[in-house]
Amino acid sequence: MTVIEVRDLARDLADAFTVGGLSSKSLDEARRTVAAADAVIAVSPVFKASYSGLFKMFIDSLDDDALRSVPTVLGATAGTARHSLAVDHAMRPLFSYMGAMVAPTGVFAATDDFGAATFTGGGNGKDGDDQGTAPLTSRVSRAAGELADLVLAQGVGGLATGATRRSGSGIKAPSGPSFGDLLKGHLG
Repeated sequence: MTVIEVRDLARDLADAFTVGGLSSKSLDEARRTVAAADAVIAVSPVFKASYSGLFKMFIDSLDDDALRSVPTVLGATAGTARHSLAVDHAMRPLFSYMGAMVAPTGVFAATDDFGAATFTGGGNGKDGDDQGTAPLTSRVSRAAGELADLVLAQGVGGLATGATRRSGSGIKAPSGPSFGDLLKGHLG
């Protein structure tokens, strides 16, 4: 897994957008990383009901097909839950425009979500199924499951027959054994 901290690219992005497209080694590497990704988890802080400007600058710097058909989970953080619609009303349209395969569940976390009290999932109390689940943990788990389903449906790493890489990414098919071959015989 590779994490791209967009704030570390702030100067590079500013230069790229103000000095006639002048790029940098680190910005080019970040763009190549996204173009080669089998899946993306895109997370932004929310400012005034939308993703950050720096986040948008990075997305704007990507090639048009860099996210095409890439399984993606969207997430955002903010101080209060009043910004929770930013995932669906700001981020989702942006990633749809980019052609990403966005998981149905977005993950929003407000300050109150961290360390939040648990709630019961409506279990019947038998066999320990009435244990509480933290709401944020539940959303993350659901989104992760949806992302895994999208990755499998896309045939990433040779997991599905006839799978092809997205066009325009400039990424060649991986060499070596496929992920499916690596998992053959695995029982867990």
